Amino acid sequence: MRSFDLAPLYRATVGFDRVADLMDRVLSSDVTQPSYPPYNIEKTSDDSYRISIAVAGFAADELSVDVKENALIVAARKPAEDDARTYLHRGIATRAFERRFHLADHVRVTGATHADGMLHIDLVREVPEALKPRRIEIARGDEVEGKVLEA
Repeated sequence: MRSFDLAPLYRATVGFDRVADLMDRVLSSDVTQPSYPPYNIEKTSDDSYRISIAVAGFAADELSVDVKENALIVAARKPAEDDARTYLHRGIATRAFERRFHLADHVRVTGATHADGMLHIDLVREVPEALKPRRIEIARGDEVEGKVLEA
């Protein structure tokens, strides 16, 4: 249960509804996040990132990486095993999983590689030219009046 109210955030901001809703959802959920499989998120440069997921025991064709509505979904399914094997100890977890990552606006997946039991997913943030900051020239008051009078 939350101990604070986000209403002042709604009153003092414009256009941040998604962020506030995300914070509200995160703070109100009591469900713990699954810890399998372990993963790292690293920033490789100013606008690029890499998610590395430990997928020991899975072949590349048993893994799937999908992007749907600003969500990166990584899933793995093992085909049904035959019961011919008898394990004395089974420490390598090859259970099916689905891991979701919420992507920010303008972040896209550029590729995925599977090597040495690790799945690496590369992402890049591409801010459109229209959303980049730009400087607006400020005209002096007498220049504006002169232009209006000439027209």
